[in-house]
Amino acid sequence: MKFDNFIFDFDGTLADTKKCGEIATRQAFEDMNLKIPDAPEITYYMGIPIEESFVKMAHRSLSNEELNQLMTVFRQKYRELEQHYICEFAGINEALTALCHKHKKIFVVSSKKSEVLDRNLSAIGVQHLITEAIGSDQVTNYKPDPEGLNYIVQQYNLKNCHTIYIGDAIFDIKMAQNAGISSAAVTWGSHQAKDLLHANPDYIINDPSEILTVLT
Repeated sequence: MKFDNFIFDFDGTLADTKKCGEIATRQAFEDMNLKIPDAPEITYYMGIPIEESFVKMAHRSLSNEELNQLMTVFRQKYRELEQHYICEFAGINEALTALCHKHKKIFVVSSKKSEVLDRNLSAIGVQHLITEAIGSDQVTNYKPDPEGLNYIVQQYNLKNCHTIYIGDAIFDIKMAQNAGISSAAVTWGSHQAKDLLHANPDYIINDPSEILTVLT
């Protein structure tokens, strides 16, 4: 099947943010005198907003005030680290540019807040290729709830059968399934191929070039 509408996750799909997220998370938890999560746990939860992931990673219950402070510290650390650690995955810019040349519509639905998402899209040089980017602050329900995808489909009158969501985490695959659209799992992000396969994506993509050769 050929797709006309491509909706992408950001972290671990378009850009390598793993190191930035890991360092910022460790520093934030340390500053708040919380037990520091290990690297695999941090990586696993990168697919969902920190409003949820930090609660899951904390070794004890957090008050609303503590959680808000933890997130504030994380965001400060993350912004300080962005320019040093965030970069596009090799071949992503070329793949998105080629999709545009084929007159495909490109969107992003991410667990990042909109301000950070827009800043990061600009930093890797692809924002001008994106029709619309939806951040976590623009939805009420987070991944794997399909709210963000449903908004895109409805707002732009997209046909579900011609629309695909591409992400690196099982949360992304489940969100696409919940939205009733096709899913593609990329293997260069946070979750391993064997875990992604268990989520039953419609496609497995091993290299950005396959976005074109397999999905168009």
